[in-house]
Amino acid sequence: MLEVGQEAPEFSLHDSAKNIVTLGENKGKKIVLAFFPAAFTGVCSTEMCTFQDSLAVLNDANAIVLGIDVDAPFSNQAFIDKNNLTFPILSDYARTTVDAYGVALENFAGMNGYTAAQRSVFIIDENGNLMWKWIADNAGQEPDYDKVLSIVNS
Repeated sequence: MLEVGQEAPEFSLHDSAKNIVTLGENKGKKIVLAFFPAAFTGVCSTEMCTFQDSLAVLNDANAIVLGIDVDAPFSNQAFIDKNNLTFPILSDYARTTVDAYGVALENFAGMNGYTAAQRSVFIIDENGNLMWKWIADNAGQEPDYDKVLSIVNS
């Protein structure tokens, strides 16, 4: 399990335009990695829209948001369009990143064999080390958004 202070696992994931995005290319900024189970579900839409609403404050703190789910880039683009998101939603369709961060949610929604991303937030510092993490007890639980903003601004 990834612990605070450790170097965050590198990843190379497709954004909704199928461009590769890596953790390392964002070094020098704080990164809010927001893993979520599935696009177009109620809680996931609320969560991503809440991060969108906080984006100016996060950007002022030299932070960016990267959403990560296991949906295809094409679905993620439709999700971005529907919710007017301006930050990337990355596709971990191979589930390598959810495994590396320890947030693979197996048999999601009672679908035997289907692995989604467990709702979780990891804040990575400017040097690529984990500052803070939160992992939901269940898919319906949302992060403490004020806590995320507080950690990013610390």
